[in-house]
Amino acid sequence: MAALGNDSAQAELLRAALIRHLVAEGTIRDERVAAAFRTVPRHLFVPYTPLDLAYADDVVLMKRNQAGVVISSVSQPSIVALMLEQAGIEPGDQVLEIGSGGYNAALMRELTGPKGSVTTVDIDPEVTARARALLDQAGYDDVLVVQADGEYGAPGQAPYDRIVVTVTAWDIPLAWIDQLRPGGRIVVPLRVRGQTRAIAFDRVHGHLDSRSMTWCGFVCMQGAGANYERLVPIRGDEVGVCFDEDQEVDAHPYDGVLEQPGERVWSGVVVNREEPLFDLNLWLATTLPGYCVLSGDGPGVVAPTPHWGAAAVATRDSVAYLTSRQARSALASFVELGCNGHGPDARDLIDRMVDQVRIWDVHHRRGPGPAFQVHPVGDELPPGFHIGRRHSYITVSWPE
Repeated sequence: MAALGNDSAQAELLRAALIRHLVAEGTIRDERVAAAFRTVPRHLFVPYTPLDLAYADDVVLMKRNQAGVVISSVSQPSIVALMLEQAGIEPGDQVLEIGSGGYNAALMRELTGPKGSVTTVDIDPEVTARARALLDQAGYDDVLVVQADGEYGAPGQAPYDRIVVTVTAWDIPLAWIDQLRPGGRIVVPLRVRGQTRAIAFDRVHGHLDSRSMTWCGFVCMQGAGANYERLVPIRGDEVGVCFDEDQEVDAHPYDGVLEQPGERVWSGVVVNREEPLFDLNLWLATTLPGYCVLSGDGPGVVAPTPHWGAAAVATRDSVAYLTSRQARSALASFVELGCNGHGPDARDLIDRMVDQVRIWDVHHRRGPGPAFQVHPVGDELPPGFHIGRRHSYITVSWPE
Protein backbone atom coordinates (compact mmCIF):
# COMPACT_ATOMS: atom_id res chain seq x y z
CA MET A 1 0.00 0.00 0.00
CA ALA A 2 2.96 2.33 0.63
CA ALA A 3 4.63 4.35 -2.11
CA LEU A 4 7.79 2.24 -2.17
CA GLY A 5 9.01 3.93 -5.33
CA ASN A 6 10.04 6.87 -3.16
CA ASP A 7 12.15 4.64 -0.92
CA SER A 8 15.91 4.80 -1.26
CA ALA A 9 18.02 1.64 -1.20
CA GLN A 10 19.68 2.87 2.00
CA ALA A 11 16.31 3.39 3.68
CA GLU A 12 15.28 -0.16 2.77
CA LEU A 13 18.48 -1.56 4.26
CA LEU A 14 18.08 0.46 7.45
CA ARG A 15 14.43 -0.51 7.76
CA ALA A 16 15.34 -4.20 7.36
CA ALA A 17 18.01 -3.86 10.05
CA LEU A 18 15.52 -2.22 12.43
CA ILE A 19 13.02 -5.04 11.91
CA ARG A 20 15.70 -7.68 12.52
CA HIS A 21 16.54 -5.92 15.77
CA LEU A 22 12.91 -5.78 16.91
CA VAL A 23 12.36 -9.45 16.06
CA ALA A 24 15.61 -10.54 17.76
CA GLU A 25 14.65 -8.61 20.92
CA GLY A 26 11.27 -10.34 20.98
CA THR A 27 9.46 -7.02 20.56
CA ILE A 28 7.83 -8.19 17.32
CA ARG A 29 6.38 -11.70 17.48
CA ASP A 30 3.49 -11.42 15.03
CA GLU A 31 4.58 -11.80 11.40
CA ARG A 32 1.76 -9.48 10.32
CA VAL A 33 3.23 -6.71 12.49
CA ALA A 34 6.67 -7.40 11.00
CA ALA A 35 5.20 -7.20 7.49
CA ALA A 36 3.63 -3.82 8.28
CA PHE A 37 6.98 -2.50 9.52
CA ARG A 38 8.65 -3.76 6.31
CA THR A 39 6.09 -1.96 4.18
CA VAL A 40 5.70 1.45 5.82
CA PRO A 41 8.58 3.88 5.09
CA ARG A 42 9.17 5.49 8.49
CA HIS A 43 11.54 8.10 7.08
CA LEU A 44 8.68 9.71 5.16
CA PHE A 45 6.96 10.45 8.48
CA VAL A 46 10.00 12.15 10.02
CA PRO A 47 11.02 14.59 7.28
CA TYR A 48 14.33 16.43 7.64
CA THR A 49 15.60 13.61 9.87
CA PRO A 50 18.75 11.75 8.75
CA LEU A 51 17.98 8.21 7.58
CA ASP A 52 20.07 6.56 10.28
CA LEU A 53 18.06 8.40 12.94
CA ALA A 54 14.76 7.76 11.17
CA TYR A 55 15.41 4.02 11.48
CA ALA A 56 17.00 4.03 14.92
CA ASP A 57 14.97 2.51 17.74
CA ASP A 58 14.35 5.91 19.24
CA VAL A 59 11.69 8.58 19.45
CA VAL A 60 11.80 11.51 17.01
CA LEU A 61 10.63 14.79 18.53
CA MET A 62 8.42 16.80 16.20
CA LYS A 63 7.04 19.80 18.12
CA ARG A 64 7.49 21.66 21.40
CA ASN A 65 5.24 24.22 23.06
CA GLN A 66 6.35 27.71 24.08
CA ALA A 67 7.73 26.36 27.36
CA GLY A 68 9.91 23.87 25.49
CA VAL A 69 7.83 20.83 26.47
CA VAL A 70 7.50 18.18 23.76
CA ILE A 71 3.88 17.96 22.63
CA SER A 72 4.24 15.88 19.46
CA SER A 73 6.59 13.06 18.48
CA VAL A 74 6.92 9.97 16.32
CA SER A 75 7.17 7.20 18.89
CA GLN A 76 10.05 4.81 19.39
CA PRO A 77 9.59 1.83 17.01
CA SER A 78 9.88 -0.74 19.82
CA ILE A 79 7.04 0.92 21.75
CA VAL A 80 4.95 1.18 18.57
CA ALA A 81 5.52 -2.53 17.91
CA LEU A 82 4.70 -3.58 21.47
CA MET A 83 1.42 -1.66 21.43
CA LEU A 84 0.45 -3.06 18.03
CA GLU A 85 1.13 -6.55 19.37
CA GLN A 86 -1.07 -5.72 22.37
CA ALA A 87 -3.84 -4.37 20.15
CA GLY A 88 -4.07 -7.51 18.02
CA ILE A 89 -5.58 -5.67 15.05
CA GLU A 90 -7.28 -8.06 12.62
CA PRO A 91 -8.13 -7.67 8.91
CA GLY A 92 -11.40 -5.80 8.58
CA ASP A 93 -11.15 -4.04 11.95
CA GLN A 94 -12.34 -0.47 12.39
CA VAL A 95 -9.58 1.31 14.33
CA LEU A 96 -9.39 4.67 16.12
CA GLU A 97 -6.08 6.29 17.02
CA ILE A 98 -5.97 9.08 19.62
CA GLY A 99 -2.89 11.20 18.90
CA SER A 100 -1.72 11.63 15.32
CA GLY A 101 1.66 11.48 13.68
CA GLY A 102 0.92 9.44 10.61
CA TYR A 103 3.40 6.57 10.99
CA ASN A 104 1.40 4.50 13.47
CA ALA A 105 -1.81 5.09 11.49
CA ALA A 106 -0.09 3.78 8.36
CA LEU A 107 1.06 0.65 10.19
CA MET A 108 -2.46 0.06 11.50
CA ARG A 109 -3.88 0.56 7.99
CA GLU A 110 -1.62 -2.25 6.80
CA LEU A 111 -2.97 -4.47 9.57
CA THR A 112 -6.66 -3.71 8.93
CA GLY A 113 -6.36 -4.50 5.22
CA PRO A 114 -8.66 -3.19 2.50
CA LYS A 115 -11.86 -4.13 4.32
CA GLY A 116 -10.93 -2.25 7.50
CA SER A 117 -10.44 1.42 8.29
CA VAL A 118 -8.29 3.72 10.40
CA THR A 119 -9.33 7.07 11.88
CA THR A 120 -6.68 9.18 13.60
CA VAL A 121 -7.56 12.16 15.83
CA ASP A 122 -5.43 14.98 17.21
CA ILE A 123 -6.29 18.30 18.84
CA ASP A 124 -3.45 20.22 17.16
CA PRO A 125 -4.29 21.45 13.63
CA GLU A 126 -0.60 21.66 12.76
CA VAL A 127 -0.14 18.01 13.72
CA THR A 128 -3.17 16.82 11.76
CA ALA A 129 -2.17 18.86 8.70
CA ARG A 130 1.29 17.28 8.78
CA ALA A 131 -0.15 13.80 9.30
CA ARG A 132 -2.55 14.27 6.39
CA ALA A 133 0.21 15.41 4.04
CA LEU A 134 2.62 12.64 5.05
CA LEU A 135 0.00 9.89 4.86
CA ASP A 136 -0.93 11.06 1.37
CA GLN A 137 2.72 11.11 0.34
CA ALA A 138 3.23 7.57 1.64
CA GLY A 139 0.16 6.25 -0.16
CA TYR A 140 -2.31 6.09 2.74
CA ASP A 141 -4.85 8.62 1.55
CA ASP A 142 -7.71 6.43 2.83
CA VAL A 143 -6.74 7.01 6.47
CA LEU A 144 -9.23 9.50 7.92
CA VAL A 145 -7.47 12.34 9.78
CA VAL A 146 -9.68 14.33 12.17
CA GLN A 147 -8.70 17.51 13.98
CA ALA A 148 -10.62 17.33 17.29
CA ASP A 149 -10.14 16.83 21.01
CA GLY A 150 -9.30 13.15 21.50
CA GLU A 151 -11.12 13.18 24.85
CA TYR A 152 -14.33 12.75 22.85
CA GLY A 153 -13.05 10.15 20.37
CA ALA A 154 -14.52 10.25 16.87
CA PRO A 155 -18.22 9.34 17.19
CA GLY A 156 -18.93 9.71 13.47
CA GLN A 157 -17.01 6.53 12.67
CA ALA A 158 -17.88 4.54 15.82
CA PRO A 159 -18.11 1.82 16.96
CA TYR A 160 -14.51 0.63 16.79
CA ASP A 161 -12.99 -2.81 17.17
CA ARG A 162 -9.75 -1.29 18.44
CA ILE A 163 -8.75 2.04 19.96
CA VAL A 164 -5.04 2.81 20.23
CA VAL A 165 -4.04 5.85 22.31
CA THR A 166 -0.59 7.32 21.66
CA VAL A 167 -0.60 10.04 24.34
CA THR A 168 -0.36 9.60 28.10
CA ALA A 169 -3.83 9.51 29.62
CA TRP A 170 -4.68 10.14 33.27
CA ASP A 171 -8.29 9.03 32.90
CA ILE A 172 -10.40 6.85 30.59
CA PRO A 173 -13.13 9.07 29.11
CA LEU A 174 -16.59 7.57 28.80
CA ALA A 175 -16.53 8.34 25.07
CA TRP A 176 -13.74 5.83 24.56
CA ILE A 177 -15.68 3.07 26.30
CA ASP A 178 -18.93 3.96 24.55
CA GLN A 179 -17.27 4.02 21.11
CA LEU A 180 -15.62 0.62 21.61
CA ARG A 181 -17.56 -2.43 20.47
CA PRO A 182 -18.47 -5.01 23.14
CA GLY A 183 -15.49 -7.35 23.18
CA GLY A 184 -13.32 -4.67 21.56
CA ARG A 185 -9.93 -3.63 22.84
CA ILE A 186 -8.29 -0.35 23.80
CA VAL A 187 -4.54 0.08 24.30
CA VAL A 188 -3.75 3.18 26.33
CA PRO A 189 -0.65 4.59 28.09
CA LEU A 190 -2.23 5.10 31.50
CA ARG A 191 -0.45 7.12 34.18
CA VAL A 192 -0.99 5.80 37.69
CA ARG A 193 0.92 7.26 40.64
CA GLY A 194 3.89 8.54 38.68
CA GLN A 195 4.37 5.68 36.24
CA THR A 196 2.95 5.04 32.79
CA ARG A 197 2.02 1.63 31.45
CA ALA A 198 0.60 0.81 28.04
CA ILE A 199 -2.32 -1.36 29.11
CA ALA A 200 -4.47 -3.41 26.75
CA PHE A 201 -8.05 -3.46 28.05
CA ASP A 202 -10.93 -5.54 26.70
CA ARG A 203 -14.45 -4.18 27.00
CA VAL A 204 -16.49 -6.58 29.14
CA HIS A 205 -20.08 -5.74 30.14
CA GLY A 206 -19.57 -1.97 30.01
CA HIS A 207 -16.23 -1.85 31.86
CA LEU A 208 -12.61 -2.58 30.90
CA ASP A 209 -10.48 -5.54 32.02
CA SER A 210 -6.70 -5.52 31.52
CA ARG A 211 -5.13 -8.35 29.52
CA SER A 212 -1.52 -7.18 29.07
CA MET A 213 0.74 -4.24 29.87
CA THR A 214 4.18 -2.84 29.17
CA TRP A 215 6.07 0.17 30.51
CA CYS A 216 6.34 3.19 28.24
CA GLY A 217 6.48 6.98 28.00
CA PHE A 218 4.51 9.35 25.78
CA VAL A 219 3.76 13.04 25.48
CA CYS A 220 0.86 14.16 27.67
CA MET A 221 -2.70 14.44 26.46
CA GLN A 222 -3.90 17.95 25.67
CA GLY A 223 -7.37 19.50 25.73
CA ALA A 224 -10.17 18.49 28.07
CA GLY A 225 -8.30 15.37 29.17
CA ALA A 226 -5.06 17.14 30.07
CA ASN A 227 -3.73 16.48 33.55
CA TYR A 228 -0.33 17.00 35.04
CA GLU A 229 1.41 15.82 38.17
CA ARG A 230 1.71 18.31 41.03
CA LEU A 231 5.34 18.97 42.03
CA VAL A 232 5.90 20.04 45.64
CA PRO A 233 9.41 21.39 46.41
CA ILE A 234 10.99 20.00 49.57
CA ARG A 235 14.44 21.50 49.07
CA GLY A 236 14.11 24.54 46.84
CA ASP A 237 14.72 23.78 43.18
CA GLU A 238 16.87 20.74 43.96
CA VAL A 239 14.38 18.17 45.26
CA GLY A 240 10.63 17.74 44.99
CA VAL A 241 7.88 15.18 45.41
CA CYS A 242 5.15 14.57 42.82
CA PHE A 243 1.50 13.77 43.54
CA ASP A 244 -1.42 12.97 41.26
CA GLU A 245 -4.33 15.40 41.14
CA ASP A 246 -6.69 13.07 43.01
CA GLN A 247 -4.43 12.90 46.09
CA GLU A 248 -5.00 15.15 49.10
CA VAL A 249 -3.76 18.69 48.46
CA ASP A 250 -2.41 19.26 51.98
CA ALA A 251 -0.84 15.82 52.51
CA HIS A 252 2.67 16.88 51.56
CA PRO A 253 5.80 17.94 53.45
CA TYR A 254 7.13 21.49 53.59
CA ASP A 255 10.09 22.97 51.74
CA GLY A 256 13.09 22.24 53.96
CA VAL A 257 11.99 18.91 55.43
CA LEU A 258 15.23 17.30 54.23
CA GLU A 259 17.09 19.49 56.73
CA GLN A 260 15.45 17.50 59.54
CA PRO A 261 17.51 14.70 61.15
CA GLY A 262 17.57 11.59 58.98
CA GLU A 263 17.23 7.87 59.59
CA ARG A 264 17.92 4.87 57.35
CA VAL A 265 16.87 1.21 57.46
CA TRP A 266 17.93 -1.57 55.09
CA SER A 267 15.36 -4.17 54.06
CA GLY A 268 17.51 -7.21 53.32
CA VAL A 269 15.82 -7.40 49.89
CA VAL A 270 18.46 -7.72 47.15
CA VAL A 271 17.75 -6.99 43.49
CA ASN A 272 19.72 -6.80 40.27
CA ARG A 273 20.53 -3.23 39.28
CA GLU A 274 18.79 -3.87 35.96
CA GLU A 275 15.63 -5.38 37.47
CA PRO A 276 12.59 -3.18 36.79
CA LEU A 277 10.92 -2.09 40.01
CA PHE A 278 7.72 -0.75 38.48
CA ASP A 279 5.57 -3.40 40.15
CA LEU A 280 7.23 -2.66 43.49
CA ASN A 281 6.48 1.05 43.06
CA LEU A 282 2.85 0.30 42.23
CA TRP A 283 2.62 -2.08 45.20
CA LEU A 284 3.85 0.69 47.49
CA ALA A 285 1.42 3.15 45.86
CA THR A 286 -1.51 0.83 46.57
CA THR A 287 -0.53 0.05 50.18
CA LEU A 288 0.98 3.26 51.59
CA PRO A 289 -1.15 6.37 52.24
CA GLY A 290 0.71 9.51 51.21
CA TYR A 291 2.57 7.77 48.38
CA CYS A 292 4.43 10.10 46.01
CA VAL A 293 7.54 10.15 43.79
CA LEU A 294 10.73 11.92 44.88
CA SER A 295 13.17 13.36 42.36
CA GLY A 296 16.28 15.46 42.88
CA ASP A 297 19.15 16.86 40.84
CA GLY A 298 21.41 18.11 43.61
CA PRO A 299 24.31 15.66 44.12
CA GLY A 300 24.63 14.57 47.72
CA VAL A 301 21.25 16.06 48.67
CA VAL A 302 19.44 12.71 48.71
CA ALA A 303 20.74 9.14 48.88
CA PRO A 304 21.08 7.21 45.59
CA THR A 305 17.77 7.12 43.72
CA PRO A 306 16.83 6.18 40.13
CA HIS A 307 17.08 9.04 37.63
CA TRP A 308 13.33 8.81 36.98
CA GLY A 309 12.52 9.24 40.68
CA ALA A 310 12.11 7.14 43.80
CA ALA A 311 9.03 5.79 45.52
CA ALA A 312 8.30 7.93 48.57
CA VAL A 313 5.70 8.46 51.27
CA ALA A 314 4.98 11.76 52.97
CA THR A 315 3.04 13.52 55.71
CA ARG A 316 2.81 17.25 56.38
CA ASP A 317 6.14 17.31 58.22
CA SER A 318 8.01 14.14 57.20
CA VAL A 319 9.14 12.18 54.14
CA ALA A 320 10.68 8.75 53.51
CA TYR A 321 11.94 7.38 50.21
CA LEU A 322 13.34 4.22 48.65
CA THR A 323 17.10 4.01 48.18
CA SER A 324 19.74 1.33 47.58
CA ARG A 325 23.33 0.36 48.35
CA GLN A 326 25.83 -2.12 46.98
CA ALA A 327 24.78 -5.57 48.21
CA ARG A 328 27.16 -7.52 50.41
CA SER A 329 27.96 -9.86 47.57
CA ALA A 330 30.80 -10.58 45.17
CA LEU A 331 28.46 -9.61 42.33
CA ALA A 332 28.62 -5.86 41.73
CA SER A 333 25.37 -5.90 39.76
CA PHE A 334 23.22 -6.42 42.87
CA VAL A 335 21.93 -3.82 45.32
CA GLU A 336 20.02 -3.95 48.59
CA LEU A 337 16.89 -1.86 48.92
CA GLY A 338 16.41 0.42 51.89
CA CYS A 339 14.60 3.53 53.00
CA ASN A 340 15.72 7.01 54.11
CA GLY A 341 13.51 9.32 56.13
CA HIS A 342 13.46 12.85 57.56
CA GLY A 343 11.15 14.54 60.06
CA PRO A 344 9.36 13.54 63.27
CA ASP A 345 7.39 10.74 61.56
CA ALA A 346 10.42 9.40 59.68
CA ARG A 347 10.83 6.13 61.57
CA ASP A 348 7.17 5.23 61.25
CA LEU A 349 7.18 5.97 57.51
CA ILE A 350 10.43 4.02 57.05
CA ASP A 351 9.11 0.98 58.92
CA ARG A 352 5.91 0.95 56.89
CA MET A 353 7.77 1.21 53.58
CA VAL A 354 10.36 -1.44 54.47
CA ASP A 355 7.59 -3.81 55.62
CA GLN A 356 5.83 -3.44 52.27
CA VAL A 357 9.09 -3.95 50.34
CA ARG A 358 9.53 -7.26 52.15
CA ILE A 359 5.92 -8.30 51.53
CA TRP A 360 6.32 -7.52 47.81
CA ASP A 361 9.54 -9.55 47.72
CA VAL A 362 7.88 -12.63 49.23
CA HIS A 363 4.41 -12.51 47.64
CA HIS A 364 4.50 -10.48 44.41
CA ARG A 365 8.02 -10.02 43.08
CA ARG A 366 7.95 -13.14 40.90
CA GLY A 367 4.20 -13.25 40.37
CA PRO A 368 2.06 -12.25 37.40
CA GLY A 369 1.77 -8.65 38.57
CA PRO A 370 -1.31 -6.50 39.10
CA ALA A 371 -4.55 -6.51 37.16
CA PHE A 372 -6.45 -3.34 36.26
CA GLN A 373 -10.12 -2.64 35.73
CA VAL A 374 -11.75 0.61 34.61
CA HIS A 375 -15.34 1.33 35.64
CA PRO A 376 -17.36 4.44 34.81
CA VAL A 377 -18.13 6.60 37.84
CA GLY A 378 -21.31 5.25 39.43
CA ASP A 379 -20.62 1.56 38.74
CA GLU A 380 -20.35 -0.95 41.56
CA LEU A 381 -16.63 -1.48 42.11
CA PRO A 382 -14.84 -4.82 42.54
CA PRO A 383 -12.41 -5.49 45.42
CA GLY A 384 -9.03 -3.81 45.11
CA PHE A 385 -7.33 -0.43 45.39
CA HIS A 386 -9.51 2.25 43.80
CA ILE A 387 -8.29 5.48 42.22
CA GLY A 388 -11.05 7.94 41.42
CA ARG A 389 -10.68 10.07 38.32
CA ARG A 390 -13.09 12.48 36.60
CA HIS A 391 -14.89 9.90 34.49
CA SER A 392 -13.81 6.54 35.84
CA TYR A 393 -12.47 4.50 38.71
CA ILE A 394 -9.24 2.61 38.10
CA THR A 395 -9.07 -0.53 40.22
CA VAL A 396 -5.72 -2.22 40.89
CA SER A 397 -5.83 -5.75 42.31
CA TRP A 398 -3.02 -8.12 43.21
CA PRO A 399 -3.12 -11.94 43.11
CA GLU A 400 -3.53 -13.62 46.47
